[in-house]
Amino acid sequence: MKIASLEATVLRQDTVDAERADGGQDNLLVRVTTEDGVVGVGEVDSSPEICKAVIDAPASHSINNGLRNLLVGHEVVDLQDTWEMLFRGSIYAGRRGAGVHALSGVDIALWDAWGKTHGTPVSQLLSTTPKDKIRVYASILMAFTPEEVRENVQKAKEDGFTALKLGWGPIGQSRENDVALITAAREAAGDDMDLMLDAGYGYGTDVDEAAYIGALLADLNWGWLEEPFLPDALEAYASLTARGVVPVAGGEQNASRWEFLELARMGAMNIWQPDIARCGGISEVMKIAEIADQHGVRIVPHAWKSGILKATSLHVNAVIAGERIQEWSTADNPLAQTLVAPALPVVDGWAAVPTGPGLGVDVDESVVDRYRIVTSS
Repeated sequence: MKIASLEATVLRQDTVDAERADGGQDNLLVRVTTEDGVVGVGEVDSSPEICKAVIDAPASHSINNGLRNLLVGHEVVDLQDTWEMLFRGSIYAGRRGAGVHALSGVDIALWDAWGKTHGTPVSQLLSTTPKDKIRVYASILMAFTPEEVRENVQKAKEDGFTALKLGWGPIGQSRENDVALITAAREAAGDDMDLMLDAGYGYGTDVDEAAYIGALLADLNWGWLEEPFLPDALEAYASLTARGVVPVAGGEQNASRWEFLELARMGAMNIWQPDIARCGGISEVMKIAEIADQHGVRIVPHAWKSGILKATSLHVNAVIAGERIQEWSTADNPLAQTLVAPALPVVDGWAAVPTGPGLGVDVDESVVDRYRIVTSS
């Protein structure tokens, strides 16, 4: 599979609310085209312009290349070997952060193209016995009042979801308000809906406050407390995890297997949440999943983007061991919700793993044209 072109397109909604922790408002769409005309698609959950520059940059020296310079003309024989080539060839300016974020989108597109070339779904490239459907949890931002929280929980239940994650927004600003919001959500959900809380770094490095909220979550049968602290506050994560008051989740900001190895060494979390459009792509998340299994850590990939990432995550979740549940953003973002057509359906809280070759989804070109900002030259 020889690569003829690599294109990165910045997409953005007409209005972006920069005050919201909502990565569904813009996107970097990545497309690789083979010399046989097969097109593979991926996306990046990061700053689109920064990651576009990582892809588009010309060569500076042997280990300081833009990803296009490395990939175009390359004969892909093994996807993992190609990942290593791209990582090493851009390591001088890449290695972590935006460098790995951009590589993630390219890797996803390569897996899509590889599957299409071989007429095989990605899940079947990864395993001979993939699951055919995955339970999903609705994922929305936490509202600011108990009344709004109740309405949002009820809406998720009416839409057929059996699990829901609420996060960011006002969490961490006031203990009294946090307690009111958490309690209201459980009251609205009843006993037959799983709930999870994403604190959005709201507790700084205050382990005692996070433990107080964690104990409340445990009493109300919430599944986990996600990202109570900033990503690099590993001592705080390890301390909270050691207290055992509630399962501690995080890792969506971690890029590459090496950062997850550090989480393992620190005993920082019970649940890892690598984002496949940020941690290094499909090739790298499979290695991260192996590390998680070796250290007795549950893995639940983060996924707050379009149907491309939803489909990618379904294929990966279909082959990872253990009980599976997948994040499913229901945020009202027209770009994220319409980029793939038809949209992937959720039935009674479950989503089917796509069965078409590659990722098994199609990009709606009219949506690309509608939200396109700039495309690689």
